[in-house]
Amino acid sequence: MKFLETFHFSATPEAPACTGQNWFGSASERPIISYSPVDGKKIGITGTATAADVEKVLATATEAFKLWRTVPAPKRGEIVRQMGDRFRKHKADLGALVSYEMGKSLQEGLGEVQEIIDICDFAVGLSRQLYGLTMHSERPEHRMYEQWHPIGTVGIISAFNFPVAVWAWNAMIAAVCGDVSVWKPSEKTPLSAVACMRIAAEVLRENQTPEGIMSLIIGDAATGEALVKDERVPLVSATGSTRMGKKIAQVVAGRLGRTILELGGNNAVILAADAELTQAIPSIIFGAVGTAGQRCTSIRRLIVHESIYEKTKEALVRAYSGLKIGSPLDEKNHVGPLIDQGAVEQMQTALKTAEAEGARKIFGGERLDGVSFESGCYVKPALVEAKADLPIAQDETFAPILYLMKYSGDVESAIAIQNSVKQGLSSSIFTQSFRDSEKFLSAAGSDCGIANVNIGTSGAEIGGAFGGEKDTGGGRESGSDSWKAYMRRQTSTLNYGKNTPLAQGIKFDV
Repeated sequence: MKFLETFHFSATPEAPACTGQNWFGSASERPIISYSPVDGKKIGITGTATAADVEKVLATATEAFKLWRTVPAPKRGEIVRQMGDRFRKHKADLGALVSYEMGKSLQEGLGEVQEIIDICDFAVGLSRQLYGLTMHSERPEHRMYEQWHPIGTVGIISAFNFPVAVWAWNAMIAAVCGDVSVWKPSEKTPLSAVACMRIAAEVLRENQTPEGIMSLIIGDAATGEALVKDERVPLVSATGSTRMGKKIAQVVAGRLGRTILELGGNNAVILAADAELTQAIPSIIFGAVGTAGQRCTSIRRLIVHESIYEKTKEALVRAYSGLKIGSPLDEKNHVGPLIDQGAVEQMQTALKTAEAEGARKIFGGERLDGVSFESGCYVKPALVEAKADLPIAQDETFAPILYLMKYSGDVESAIAIQNSVKQGLSSSIFTQSFRDSEKFLSAAGSDCGIANVNIGTSGAEIGGAFGGEKDTGGGRESGSDSWKAYMRRQTSTLNYGKNTPLAQGIKFDV
């Protein structure tokens, strides 16, 4: 495959466990072999960073920060601009690699690389807009203002389902803010991370930047723990399960560090009585089966008004029956594989549990076998009828299971069902009612970090802040003013007079 050769992942490739502008770390140290869920074939092998490797990366990053923070922000932005152009050059190959290693459709793989490009563009503009404020002082001949300074080393822990985009959300914003970053990717998609770092490192070398501006460490949970515990990492941005995020939050808070947590989602779409099904159904299907249901923004629950419930169910069964399942590199297919066979088992267990709790499967859920599905990672997306309080539906199953739930009465009752779970990432309502739309978006409406009207829960644009509430962690990444999380605020007061009056009229004569 050409895209593997582009990144030197051909035959029996090996990559060391750590990288910045230069490579180091043993490729044979506790190796991680990456197998494609598409066909079950070996893609490549990387080493696992040792404790000494992690120490070297962090020490190098700490020294690099001392220089990087002094580079003018627009100059830092210029280097990020070049990275965006380099990722444009490699979009086709990197998108194909993401699709092959993770299993998402080729269009989604390309879209993920486009997110890198978009966030680079956003960050370039941001590099000239790291605005502070000026305030009027109550003291004569004083000027008071606030400014933002770089915070230091940003630790980035990303999940398998977005193997490259989430890194860029963090690393590119951090870079223009004057921070350096150390990235620990998922063990399930290490080669996509290696490919990304090779592209970024090429640009950094060309600009003769100090070693350690952007670094990568490949490893297991112990590697991530070392990053989380280290006091040289003032900010940890982590994407993953709520269970993992709670552990990270406790450790980082214990050393008074900061976190950006993007954790579980249990997202719902409300179909009001006046919903346009021709508009809603395509969005629901993409949200439920896109990336084989392995997005944190995937639709898990569909809350349908009783007056259109049967019509909606029939439309979904008909649409699901026409889904094409197979290699995500074939653009005719709608659904690719789950990340591994363990994920398939988790889906089967969840479906059995749902039926035991009183739910009824009305379509799909079967494991697919045969020549086209030899990796053992393919399933039919499932539709399950359930009550709103079904216990298994209160938690997130990272698989294409869509629970259909019926509601009656006004939109407030549907919103109550949506908000009844512990997670609070993304949400959506389909309605033609201005009033119901506003109720959904009001303070008494959706309790999620993302709330949409007449579009699905997936496919967020980089210009808005991304993240959620409750067990989703409360973090925000990407657009809007998310950059402030990567910097420290400093309030400064300058006295240009000859006297030194105190605030609040306090007198202290000596």
